[in-house]
Amino acid sequence: MYKTIVIGTGPAGLTAAIYLARANLNPLVIEGPEPGGQLTTTTEIENFPGFPEGIMGPELMENMRMQAKRFGAEFRTGRVDSIDMRKQPFTLSVEGTGTLETETVIISTGASARLLGIMNEKENIGRGVSTCATCDGFFFRGKKIIVVGGGDSAMEEAHFLTKFATEVRLVHRRDKLRASKIMQDRVNGNEKILWSLNRTPLEVIAGERGVTGLKVKNNESGQEEIIETDAIFVAIGHTTNTGFLKGQIDTDENGYIIVKPGSAETNIPGVFACGDVQDHKYRQAITAAGSGCMAALDCEKFLMNTSLLLGNI
Repeated sequence: MYKTIVIGTGPAGLTAAIYLARANLNPLVIEGPEPGGQLTTTTEIENFPGFPEGIMGPELMENMRMQAKRFGAEFRTGRVDSIDMRKQPFTLSVEGTGTLETETVIISTGASARLLGIMNEKENIGRGVSTCATCDGFFFRGKKIIVVGGGDSAMEEAHFLTKFATEVRLVHRRDKLRASKIMQDRVNGNEKILWSLNRTPLEVIAGERGVTGLKVKNNESGQEEIIETDAIFVAIGHTTNTGFLKGQIDTDENGYIIVKPGSAETNIPGVFACGDVQDHKYRQAITAAGSGCMAALDCEKFLMNTSLLLGNI
């Protein structure tokens, strides 16, 4: 029986583990198939406080993991297949481990950016292919950038990237956008933004130093062409990693876990959520870490109150 189990080892989960371990709650942290989350696929991080020269994503996550272990957090590798939240203690079914019981759970499984699924895309993440303009836009100051997508997220990313790029080209596979009119109007009024509608991305073109172009098919003529670029930002949405919860917890229409305002509490007492799995707005390492701290403190308070209640019975 564990006091608390943390599911996920991104900035949110590891921060929660650090705080819980320092509170002598001996948390068990379950690492999935991609320990460290999305930051392990990131190269240099320049906007995480405390690293004036920047730090590599994998190094930052390893440092946080070692910090949690230093205070007594236990780590176990495996995929959580399901959680029974109908009664306490909660029961987790973990691949390769069997079942585990815990009084509380912190869910920090994140959200995965949707990719295009085209040739050379995954191989060039961190080499010119990105899913986060706020994280990586600065690296392409004075360069040409392509944004792929047709929704509000793509419009936001394109508008933001004009702060750095000499040219931002929006590529969308249809001839009409899904974005709201106000977002389309904002982008249309920006002289740095060019359009390539009705183009289907086929392949990322890259050389030794990274991305050099995007091969697309003109859906009207059927002809293929290569659009020269220094970076490709994919902005076609995110998918929350919540399938294992099997609908037992309240989420919004996009699958993000709903937490009570100003807390990490979910609709199920003793279950908390932090990081990108409940944040569709900011999706930054520092905000994820902050929400991990909130989840740990909320969890500690819950366990304390439960202990006092049981002691009074």
